[in-house]
Amino acid sequence: MGLPEMKVFKRISLFLFTAGVMFGAGSYATLKAEHFFYPNKYENDNDKIIENSLEKVFEDESASDESDNTNLIGEDDEVKEADEERVIEAAVEEIPVITADTVYLVGEINLSDGSIDEKEEEVPTKYIGLDRISLLDELEEYNKNPPLAELKQGFTNIELTAFSKERVVICKYYQPEPEEEGFYLMVADHYVIVYKEDKQSIYMNTDILLESLNSQLQDEIIKGKYIENEQELYNFLESYSS
Repeated sequence: MGLPEMKVFKRISLFLFTAGVMFGAGSYATLKAEHFFYPNKYENDNDKIIENSLEKVFEDESASDESDNTNLIGEDDEVKEADEERVIEAAVEEIPVITADTVYLVGEINLSDGSIDEKEEEVPTKYIGLDRISLLDELEEYNKNPPLAELKQGFTNIELTAFSKERVVICKYYQPEPEEEGFYLMVADHYVIVYKEDKQSIYMNTDILLESLNSQLQDEIIKGKYIENEQELYNFLESYSS
């Protein structure tokens, strides 16, 4: 590169440098002027930058807390589920059932006279292994279809009054048909009198004269003729009343 060319290059470089310095100085002066005439503009911008930064920090911390809370909730749910499973298992294990060693008491209650006959019996084989609900179902079925022998005794119903693994109490209720009372035919003042079975209480007076009956029947009534029930008594009265 020759001397003239070097001089031209230096002049161009100096021009560019001078122009850059002037541009930088002008920009700086302009910025200072804006700060002077519009001080709030940059302060607000700075505040916004700071606020955005703080909001970002808080958002990050909030997200972290929510994540931690979610983990804690998940852990709490797992703990609760585990506790519930343990409670269910314990409840299943503690349900009492009837065993061969369970004391099985049966009370027979006569509703006619209020008498109670309580006795211990062997546990029916079909009841072994049953819990309270299952036993109630069995007793309900028994009520619907009682044995014929029970019906002849006046069976009305059966119920469970106590239940535990050690002791079960069953009550059976009976309403037996009252036994028919007998009567005695006797004589008073030549008329036939009907007495109750105790021979002391008069059941009814009749208009039947003793002398109107045959001699054999008269002898029976004088001694006290026994009549087994009301039907037989009414048959006699219909036959011999005037």
